[in-house]
Amino acid sequence: MKSRLRIIFPIGLFLALFLDGSLSNVFAGSLFKYPYSSVLHLVLMWIIFAVFLDDRDELPILAWSAFAGLVFDWFYTGVFGVYVVALPLIVYLCRQIKPWLDLNFLTLLMVYIINLTIVEAFVYTWYLMSKVITSNLADFAVYTLGPTIAVNLAIFVILYYPMRQLYLRVE
Repeated sequence: MKSRLRIIFPIGLFLALFLDGSLSNVFAGSLFKYPYSSVLHLVLMWIIFAVFLDDRDELPILAWSAFAGLVFDWFYTGVFGVYVVALPLIVYLCRQIKPWLDLNFLTLLMVYIINLTIVEAFVYTWYLMSKVITSNLADFAVYTLGPTIAVNLAIFVILYYPMRQLYLRVE
């Protein structure tokens, strides 16, 4: 019997893709107030939830994350390859640590913050090597990474229980 999660996951992923861009556009004045910039990562959150809450591990999350990364690069960054590599890398890392973790709110929160930091550092390094940006590491940490973690932490706290309930009900 196929899980309803196989249908809900891609719908939620595309909704998260849409909301990442739409909410960033709507709240651009607050999220990108010079010199600070906060990047929304709803797609990353949805993917991490999928890895940890799919008990049967039957979702093709790796393939979906690569596709979502391609769409994200195409529509939002204009630099191909960044999220196509970053999102599947996060899926791989999460699957490696999943057996070792006791799943609860704080654990998933810490996993999300660590993966958020990995993705942002990966994007920063990619852009630095590609000469897209020229900022130093301290500026990145203070003006981008810190605000990004703060905004996404608040969103995670708000969405944790509804998303968890959705996954548990669908499965």
